[in-house]
Amino acid sequence: MSASRRKPAVARIWEGRTRAAIADTYAAYLFEEGVKKIRATKGNLGVQVLRRVRDDVAEFMTISYWGSRDEIRAYAGADIEKTHHLPKDAEYLLELPPHVKHFDVLVDEWSGQ
Repeated sequence: MSASRRKPAVARIWEGRTRAAIADTYAAYLFEEGVKKIRATKGNLGVQVLRRVRDDVAEFMTISYWGSRDEIRAYAGADIEKTHHLPKDAEYLLELPPHVKHFDVLVDEWSGQ
């Protein structure tokens, strides 16, 4: 275990794909409708959004960090593995992923710079 960890944390990981041509539009939508809501939720420790474009598809990964699974339940409901889609996800995404993943954060050595 890393000495730099301040407290136990859980990473909640969502992945989705859209057309590369609308990747910037979806990224802005994801920030406004998803990231801002997550950051304003009690228990959230931070959010990262990752994107990679391959050929004509843009893949997104949103990783939100939480102090516990109970804090995730307060945000996501009893079934924390079920994806809660944003209102316009069906318009943007190539498919609607049914599940998110959760991992215990064992090491946190990112400097944030």
